[in-house]
Amino acid sequence: MHTTHTTAHEDADVLVVGYGPVGQTLSVLLARRGHRVTVVERWPSAYAMPRAVNFDSESARILAAAGIGDAIPSFSEPSGTYEWLNAEGRTLLRIEASQEGRCGWADSTAMYQPGLEAALEARGAELPSLTVLRGQEAVDLRTTPYGVELTVRPTGDDTARPRTLTAGWIVGCDGANSFVREVMGATVTDLGFSHDWLICDVAPYEQRVYEPNNLQVCDPERPRTHVSAGPGHRRWEFMRVAGETVDELNTPHRAWQLLAREGITPQDAVLERHAVYTFNARYTDQWRTGRMLLAGDAAHLMPPFAAQGMCSGFRDAANLAWKLDLVLTDRAADDILDSYTLERRAHVQHAIGMSVNLGRVICQDDPVAAAERDATMLAARERGVGAGAPRAAIQPLKDGLLHRRAAGRPPRRPSGDLTPQGRVSRGGVTGLFDEVVGLGFVLLTADDPAELLDAADRAFLARLGTHVVQVLPAGSRASAPHQVVDVDGVYEAYLAECRTRTLLVRPDFYVYGAAADREELALVLTGLRDALGASVPAPVG
Repeated sequence: MHTTHTTAHEDADVLVVGYGPVGQTLSVLLARRGHRVTVVERWPSAYAMPRAVNFDSESARILAAAGIGDAIPSFSEPSGTYEWLNAEGRTLLRIEASQEGRCGWADSTAMYQPGLEAALEARGAELPSLTVLRGQEAVDLRTTPYGVELTVRPTGDDTARPRTLTAGWIVGCDGANSFVREVMGATVTDLGFSHDWLICDVAPYEQRVYEPNNLQVCDPERPRTHVSAGPGHRRWEFMRVAGETVDELNTPHRAWQLLAREGITPQDAVLERHAVYTFNARYTDQWRTGRMLLAGDAAHLMPPFAAQGMCSGFRDAANLAWKLDLVLTDRAADDILDSYTLERRAHVQHAIGMSVNLGRVICQDDPVAAAERDATMLAARERGVGAGAPRAAIQPLKDGLLHRRAAGRPPRRPSGDLTPQGRVSRGGVTGLFDEVVGLGFVLLTADDPAELLDAADRAFLARLGTHVVQVLPAGSRASAPHQVVDVDGVYEAYLAECRTRTLLVRPDFYVYGAAADREELALVLTGLRDALGASVPAPVG
């Protein structure tokens, strides 16, 4: 990169480049732990139009962990029904999204992205250790023996005096054309699946009920989509077809022509935005090089059909935040960050693969192939195969920072599971587990912790800030500070399903390891102590 003479140095623990939803979430998750975070964002203000329009239950849980759970209803609404129709209007697939998803939030939530970003920005402004530098672009990045140096200057002003920002770590959340990824020299795997779609964001003048609330029309003449984009907003999408150029498609006149066929005219709504979006399917092969890391679109891009693009970025933030926290506080060696790529890349590969497979079905523009698809899906629906939700876009972790029961052997379930979240009660307070118990490591057990842990174990868990929690069956009464009542039976059912008694849960809500008794728990704790490295020695006690 070009090197420029710089002036004052400004220190932080972590630099974040890019302040979209993923950069915002990562910055807040780090700053709420007390770390000094400086964000560099090239645009002077947040983009006023939506891009993503949906997030899932796990994403809502992560957003709540960032401190905006109470604000979620202000910019979102339940996604409701998602239906696929063929060109003749016959139902190929119908999915009813549950309002009680695995993580205690709805399986699918439609949202207005500017409202989400405003809530995250307001949350960030509450945190004194978070500094956001808007209207600044990164122009040079270099590593030092102790961290990184980032040169920035006002966006688009080559004559402005640059400044140097220093930090121990830098994370590129700077999108598909990532500056940080370019400096890293990271290679990218491209699956070669791409289509152009016209996106029309619309604000109807009057509220109405759409049935279904989200519609996919698998019409080979022109595949199209209609979905909720949060309260007061709708989105229509139209695929570019053969013989049509991007320039021809991307005009207000053409947008209104296509919308009119869907029953929407200028008398019904405001066309807030129209843009042709080209989706891609690719992921970066290595998300860490030394003290430089990637997250969000800088690390992966995927078709929108599984609604996992932004959600995957939220998972990146949740996974990376707690690991960086341990490294920054000398409770872990920095090689635990190598597990970040391993874990998140596997998740993303699955989500991209699922998105591509859905896209191949939806984007089919050959009439003969579309007729074959319709016949197959209609027959499956008649047999009941097409009912309910498709395979989950996120699968359990199979490798990474997980407990292995024997050397060289992969983890065994429930290690790698995303833990469910249910309501619990303690001290007269009833709410979701994260709200009542708190965030961070959790040792969740159906047994008395006093019989499971010795003094050394307790000291080790305390150093990690672990919440030690005994869950009692519904109808019981919590009589000790470490006890909670399993109001809905979620944890009792999950432990029974996993045939275990105790779980050690990571701060990103994934199970590190499970134990049926004290001896197995000792192995789990020893495994984590070893995995974190010499920075967390076995405590004496």
